Amino acid sequence: MHNAALAAVGLADWRYQLLPVPRELFADTVRALPAAGFRGVNVTIPHKQAALALADDATARTRAIGAANTLSFEAGRILADNTDAPALIAGLPFDAAGKTALVLGAGGSARAAVWALRDSGAAEVRVWNRTAARAERLCAELGGTPVAAAAPADLLVNCTSSGLDDSGSMFKSLPIDADGLAGYSCVVDLMYSRRIDTPLIAAALALSIPVLDGLEILVGQGALSFERFTGRPAPVDVMRTAARAR
Repeated sequence: MHNAALAAVGLADWRYQLLPVPRELFADTVRALPAAGFRGVNVTIPHKQAALALADDATARTRAIGAANTLSFEAGRILADNTDAPALIAGLPFDAAGKTALVLGAGGSARAAVWALRDSGAAEVRVWNRTAARAERLCAELGGTPVAAAAPADLLVNCTSSGLDDSGSMFKSLPIDADGLAGYSCVVDLMYSRRIDTPLIAAALALSIPVLDGLEILVGQGALSFERFTGRPAPVDVMRTAARAR
C-alpha cells in the first residue's frame, strides 16, 4: 500500500518495509532508525503504548488515547500520532454526533475508537470487554459506559481479535450473535483477514446493514501516516487498490 503510494507520487528512492521488533528491543530499535535514514514508522500491537512513552512529543489526541500508531522523526525528535481515530470517523457512513455506539474490546484500538466517538459528539459510547475490569478502567479514563451485555445502538465497533477468525465461531467470544446485528445501523470491524470480509462484516452485509471494514480503516490511517512521513498528499485511491489487491 505505502510502496504503491510512494511510486505514485514520484518518491522512487523511498521504501516502506516490515520491521519485526520484540518488546525488549523496541525502544533501542526506534531510536536508531533516524540515523539509518528512516522518516517514520507505523506501530502495531503490542507496541502502541510503548511508542507513546518513547516519543518526545505527541498530538493532543494521542496523549488522550494513550497509544500511538505513528512515529515520525523530525529534527532529532520523535513525534507520536494516532491516525486510527480520525480514520474511523472519516470512514463512517454518517455523522457520529448524537449517535449511540457499542465498542467491543478495551485495547489500544478500542481506546482510539472510544476517544474518537466521544470527541465527535456521540451521545453515548458503551464499552464491553471479556474482562470487565478493563472496560471499566478504559471508561474511567476516556469516558463512556462499561456494559456487561450488548444492546441495540446506532453503531457497533469490533476492536477485538475475534474478527480474525474465518469461521462463524467468532460470535461465541462476543456478546452478540449474527441475528443480533439487526439492532445496529452500522457495523465496523477493525480487523481484516485474507478473506474479502470477516465473518462479522459478512453477517452484517447479509442483513443489508452498512459496514466499514478494517481494510478501509487501514487505508485511511495509512494515508494520514503517509502524509506525515512525506509531506505529500496521499494518493488514497492508489493505496486502496493496492491494499485490496493484496
